[in-house]
Amino acid sequence: MVGPEIDRLMQLLGRLPGLGPRSARRAALALIKKREGLLLPLAEALTAVAESVRTCTVCGNYDTQDPCAVCRDERRDKSLICVVQDVSDLWALERTSAFRGRYQVLGGLLSALEGVAPEDLAIGKLVARVREDAVTEVILALPATVDGQTTAHYIADALEAEGVTVSGLAQGVPVGGELDYLDDGTLLAALNARRPV
Repeated sequence: MVGPEIDRLMQLLGRLPGLGPRSARRAALALIKKREGLLLPLAEALTAVAESVRTCTVCGNYDTQDPCAVCRDERRDKSLICVVQDVSDLWALERTSAFRGRYQVLGGLLSALEGVAPEDLAIGKLVARVREDAVTEVILALPATVDGQTTAHYIADALEAEGVTVSGLAQGVPVGGELDYLDDGTLLAALNARRPV
């Protein structure tokens, strides 16, 4: 039905998160229809990113420089480190402009089923940063899953001897959320983390 180049484009687009075969076909068609205004600039941007993006050796973020812009920013509070599972979590927190400390990207979560051990993650790097940078608080911004909680407990234990405060993000009812639409785990977490009004 289509040439091998177009078929390959659709297959590669279909590998992206959130895009299935049907969405990939629509995206490929949109790119082809807008070749000058969209396809060629996208190809140039992809090439530039592939050639210039690096992983920050300090925190694990992606940037075109190492250390990344977050780690180079002298206005940030070096005594606070927020621990996240992946770069996408770091970027989500940065969108809020609410956190002015530093980050540590773990690169995953501990998982016995998937064979992910502490040495596979940046936990050792986190402990070293806490010792070297006079960190006073580590905020664990990890998912409220079994693997997320296992990882959080492991990190808390690893930092116990360092004299640093270890805290976690609040969990429960989201802003604008209606109780009827929430799952049982979220409701339970909200009840257990209740606070005075």
